[in-house]
Amino acid sequence: MSDKRQRARVQGSWAKPLPKQPQRPTEGCAFPSNPVANLKPSWGVGQHTFEFHQSTQPVKVIPSEKVIEKDGDHEVSNGPSGVSRLRLFTAFLPVEEADWMFSKLLAELPWSQKTNYRQGESYGEPRLTCWYGDLPYTYAHSTMEANTQWHPLLLTLRQAVDSASGSSFNSLLCNLYRNESDSIGWHSDDEASLGTKPTIASLSLGDTRVFSLRKKPPPEENGDYTYMERLRVPLAHGTLLLMEGSTQDDWQHQVAKEYHSRGPRINLTFRTIYPEPAGRRHGGQTLTTSTAPTLSTRHHQRLL
Repeated sequence: MSDKRQRARVQGSWAKPLPKQPQRPTEGCAFPSNPVANLKPSWGVGQHTFEFHQSTQPVKVIPSEKVIEKDGDHEVSNGPSGVSRLRLFTAFLPVEEADWMFSKLLAELPWSQKTNYRQGESYGEPRLTCWYGDLPYTYAHSTMEANTQWHPLLLTLRQAVDSASGSSFNSLLCNLYRNESDSIGWHSDDEASLGTKPTIASLSLGDTRVFSLRKKPPPEENGDYTYMERLRVPLAHGTLLLMEGSTQDDWQHQVAKEYHSRGPRINLTFRTIYPEPAGRRHGGQTLTTSTAPTLSTRHHQRLL
């Protein structure tokens, strides 16, 4: 009777164990505890060893997104192009003033949907806009014509933003995000007509939306943003955000679509436009503010 059949029929502890198989010598083997290591490869003859070499490339880590929500100056980067700085005023407008201003601008500004062009195809922007300024403004291969008929409330707000920022703005791009589906994609406000290192003032009215920024990658990254720094700034009702220095050179920003329900939001982006050819500061003439409405002394002081 074979050993296999004998062990299958015998149930007692006195059954003979199977004879041990002789082990092959493991001397010179790279992995002596692995029986497969003793098998010789069919494509060569002799011993084979393996060496581990530590990579000389630095380990890349995706940085965590930082949140900026406190008032004050925030230096977000300092590189060859200069310092990139954000200045945040979370209660620039008192709530009661922000409320009636939002309602008035929502009802009275000439909102329309701008058509842009990408790779030869047209598309409607996922938001509504209007433009104020002595000069036209071109972005995304589409131009908004000059409009000198400023709404009186916008002139008042421009005075307040000029005072807070120390700048003198002559133009304004108004954006209306109707709900959570309206958005603006990644971009920089670096059109030539804005000059070098422009200051952009962004005043928010209405529902809170997240303003995101990401640092531009160096040339060796070939446009890969995976490992670049990211920031998020919640912009609530009555908040003023200033982007200064090299922010437009070194960073991109966006307002992304959101999955949760959002009410309408108005974003007023004050800027200074220069005549073409751009890239040079020509000291464009600031629009007159003589037609600005007069606020009560208390309201005017709180605006500033």
